[in-house]
Amino acid sequence: MAFPRAKRSTPPVLATIGYEGATPPAVIDALRAAGVTLLVDVRAAARSRRPGFAKSRLAGGLADAGIAYRHAAALGTPADGRAAARAGRHAAMRAIFAEHLATAPAEAALAEVGALARAERACLLCFEADPGHCHRLLVADALAAREAGLTVVHLHPEPAPAD
Repeated sequence: MAFPRAKRSTPPVLATIGYEGATPPAVIDALRAAGVTLLVDVRAAARSRRPGFAKSRLAGGLADAGIAYRHAAALGTPADGRAAARAGRHAAMRAIFAEHLATAPAEAALAEVGALARAERACLLCFEADPGHCHRLLVADALAAREAGLTVVHLHPEPAPAD
């Protein structure tokens, strides 16, 4: 069943969400509750060991819920930044990613995502539950600096039940 695509309200709001510890249905529930109509995947490679979060399965589940999917690979963290994040060196990850954001492909992707966020309720997706430990916060901050009046909110899906 297709849901009608709602146009953005003013002032624009950009959401972020991490799927760490959550199930695909919990992420979709959080997106729907927030009125998100477009999920922008900001992982460099839209693969995951977590069932349901690889690109094609995620896009299919979102489509079933009436939410569009866009992969913005140019806004993903470079390999050395991902390694720093896995090692808990978040300041190093931020520095590496800030350098990456200054590249032409990242600048073009920021402009595209900014236009999308002006047009509809968009949400940035990556893995980490805590936005403070994830590059999606840096992407959101860069977009807020470029887009007048853009407010950033962080969504937190219900965690998966413990085994």
